[in-house]
Amino acid sequence: QVQLVESGGGLVQAGGSLRLSCAASGRTFSSYAMGWFRQAPGKEREFVAAISRGGITKYYANSVKGRFTISRDNSKNSVYLQMNSLKPEDTAVYYCAADRRSTAPVVDGSEYDYWGQGTQVTVSS
Repeated sequence: QVQLVESGGGLVQAGGSLRLSCAASGRTFSSYAMGWFRQAPGKEREFVAAISRGGITKYYANSVKGRFTISRDNSKNSVYLQMNSLKPEDTAVYYCAADRRSTAPVVDGSEYDYWGQGTQVTVSS
């Protein structure tokens, strides 16, 4: 089992940047594909970005492509989401998730086994 703890959220003006971090417990972090999702008030949870176990393959939602970058450091049991050129519509609670079965990035949230508690990102206009 793995526990995930997100950090790095906050309030930022439109056009600004934030870097989210997700720290995982356990010694098998490198065996999990990882993803970031978000949920805005009154909306369904949506996929943001995902990364393969080794960090080579990455997928992004069209809405964040070119602005967000997912990365991981298996030596630090961590996955990151660098968010640039933030927009008010990026406001949401951001969650990281771990998938223990897939080697490739996973877009479908129902495939993930473990979730963090979330971190709030608010982008003001």
